Amino acid sequence: MSGPDVETPSAIQICRIMRPDDANVAGNVHGGTILKMIEEAGAIISTRHCNSQNGERCVAALARVERTDFLSPMCIGEVAHVSAEITYTSKHSVEVQVNVMSENILTGAKKLTNKATLWYVPLSLKNVDKVLEVPPVVYSRQEQEEEGRKRYEAQKLERMETKWRNGDIVQPVLNPEPNTVSYSQSSLIHLVGPSDCTLHGFVHGGVTMKLMDEVAGIVAARHCKTNIVTASVDAINFHDKIRKGCVITISGRMTFTSNKSMEIEVLVDADPVVDSSQKRYRAASAFFTYVSLSQEGRSLPVPQLVVGSGCGRGWYLPTNDGSLSRLPPAGPCTLDVGAGPPAPTPALGWFREASAVTVRGQRSVGPLGGGLCASHPPLPIESNPRGSSLVWRAA
Repeated sequence: MSGPDVETPSAIQICRIMRPDDANVAGNVHGGTILKMIEEAGAIISTRHCNSQNGERCVAALARVERTDFLSPMCIGEVAHVSAEITYTSKHSVEVQVNVMSENILTGAKKLTNKATLWYVPLSLKNVDKVLEVPPVVYSRQEQEEEGRKRYEAQKLERMETKWRNGDIVQPVLNPEPNTVSYSQSSLIHLVGPSDCTLHGFVHGGVTMKLMDEVAGIVAARHCKTNIVTASVDAINFHDKIRKGCVITISGRMTFTSNKSMEIEVLVDADPVVDSSQKRYRAASAFFTYVSLSQEGRSLPVPQLVVGSGCGRGWYLPTNDGSLSRLPPAGPCTLDVGAGPPAPTPALGWFREASAVTVRGQRSVGPLGGGLCASHPPLPIESNPRGSSLVWRAA
């Protein structure tokens, strides 16, 4: 896969046995532990590649992790085999595909547990705010480069769409009602030390992801009060670097529940307490999906999220096919109400900040921060939605 003057391995693999401190009380390995191993493999191969030619030395920093599904649980005593391969390079970024296999060393049985796509950018060792150019790779098929370019453009657009939420903050609520967003929302405060960082003084992406998964797991456990496991992770976006000495606040809150799953939004804010010239900033954000399991490992029903006073921002609306979909990015838009199949639940969710929204022909000029729940009716949608469908589209 490498070019004639680029001596980089086509793939690498790291292995590690899973120990009790890697797992929850039920013996399932934490999703955050697996995410950390995935990032370590990606960082090694991308840093090697970016330093494969003569030039300024650099370290590859994690910028984004695409959706990651946890296909099968991993248990204590199994060996994790994490393989990474570079599949695309742009001028300033590297795409790495990572697969995780678990091996039962008693029987030799192996199974695929995770597949992930990560994006890295090379940062100069002399100035970590400087992004360097990436050595190209040679593709075995011409289509591979075009397919990679499409993935690159898509993730770049999605990263831009997450920036509108960077001012959102999870606020504590006194005496919250059970099964509300406020009841299960959780925060973890962590002082970034040398063991969390690269040799160049900023936090490993895997360390951040492990902390994010830990907070999301606390939120899920508080909500359903059962054993929970990570089912999937939506794209994790790293908006800015976190330096050694920062105090980071990882906050999680429930945004959506279905019959058997929970979605939790996790936000990471960094506070450079040793540098008074810098203000607190949003460093990373993601959505985690968890499922509830019985002691026998079977899925259990999830208590439904109660929408009421202090309700959360689960940005979902019924679609024409009766499913729920997350609301689109901010901007002028129109909410059409038309005939359609009954939605599985009432329309839950909040309008994102929008300059103009039209509902049933009534235009409301924003910004709007209201919701579609009974306690926050900013727009006339009282008779919703079980017998009709809502379609959100650009105005």
